[in-house]
Amino acid sequence: MHKDRAKRALSMTQGPLLKNILLFSLPLMFSNVLQVLFNMSDVAVVGRFGSAGALGAVGSTTTYVALFTGLLIGMGTGINAVMAQRLGAEDEEGSARAAHTALIVSAAFGLLVAALAMGLARPVLLLMGTKPQFLEGALLYVYIYFTGAAGTALYNCGNGIFSADGDTRKPLLFLTAAGVTNILLNLFFVIVCNMSVAGVALASTISQWLSCALILTALARARRAYRLRLSRLRIDPAFAKSVLATGIPAGIQNAIFQLANLFIQAGINTFDGTVVEGNSAAVNADTIVFELMAAFYTGCTSFIGQNFGAGKAERILPCYFVSLLYSFGSGLVCGLLLFACAGAFLSIFTGEAAVIEAGRQRLAVMCFSYALSAFMDNTIAAARGLGKTVVPTVVVILGSCVFRVFWVYCIFPLAGTTTMLYLLYPVSWTITAAAEIAYFAFAYRRAKRVLQPQGN
Repeated sequence: MHKDRAKRALSMTQGPLLKNILLFSLPLMFSNVLQVLFNMSDVAVVGRFGSAGALGAVGSTTTYVALFTGLLIGMGTGINAVMAQRLGAEDEEGSARAAHTALIVSAAFGLLVAALAMGLARPVLLLMGTKPQFLEGALLYVYIYFTGAAGTALYNCGNGIFSADGDTRKPLLFLTAAGVTNILLNLFFVIVCNMSVAGVALASTISQWLSCALILTALARARRAYRLRLSRLRIDPAFAKSVLATGIPAGIQNAIFQLANLFIQAGINTFDGTVVEGNSAAVNADTIVFELMAAFYTGCTSFIGQNFGAGKAERILPCYFVSLLYSFGSGLVCGLLLFACAGAFLSIFTGEAAVIEAGRQRLAVMCFSYALSAFMDNTIAAARGLGKTVVPTVVVILGSCVFRVFWVYCIFPLAGTTTMLYLLYPVSWTITAAAEIAYFAFAYRRAKRVLQPQGN
């Protein structure tokens, strides 16, 4: 075993979980939140310095963009789970083949996602009821933004590989560099070049490819079995199947949430432009909190995956509960802080009082609901660590897609208020969480029986 491995302070298969999961997740928290903040700069810059209607145009694409980037993030999550199991089992050859296969699969997947996102943009945005004054700007943003999809896919792949090995610092540093570049280019393209919507989209694309270049360089310099070597870039059918079997359901899970949100956005679009812009501003709070909590979900998948691979059944359930504790607590604290500072937060994106008030209506419901989502998402992450993805995906489809569509078209019209629309989030989270927890309990008992003979 290489001395670099021995020097790593963080161990997933031994030591105190409260400390190690926190140490693992903190860099991811910063990385995820920074990524959100940098992406928010698109909305903030066009809202403050862009042309008339630019905020509505970019804001109208938020859910649509998240739908497809969720697929890319899910693929990275799946790669993380596969790599964690191989590394936990100390299978160096398997780790190398899995990593190189994952890079090829990710690049191809990124190109496919880009083609789908661009090709479906107009019909889907029209189906959502995007305001006519926002439509062309929204399409322009989508077309430019997704030229960076393959770069994002490769970054997420590298992030999944490093995180599975307990290294969350490198992705944080690379994302920070790319994010700062994104903000500077936003300001330059919008204020100096007067490019408005096109400017923030171009800045995002450039920063995506920068983060990709940085993480691929780090993989090429890594002193581990998964080191990137061009001579080893080939697809191993067995590992390709594992990566796709884990990554695609994870991506679908992410996308399903956003698919349901498209119907919610359609509900929002039935109100006037002020409500649409207020929602566009407030939804940034959701993204911050969810990405912060997601750091602990990644920790849950990685720790459970490594311990499952190492045959340490006795550590699986504690990994789940520690991650749940951290994710629930972070959602609760962040929600309360955002509610207390709602006016200041919304004023980052707009100076119009009516838009701020519309944004408050969303935050009044969401800020007290974020913590509930931990029971659903953390449980899905735990099942993924055990290699279970199909049933959690089906449950998400029913609980967070079908049910939300039912709410939008059957429950929401009963009152027709934004509050009634936003309440579908906590209700759907609660229903889906109950089903996910029941399935994880079943999967855990089966995994424990399988691993018991080799337990340490």
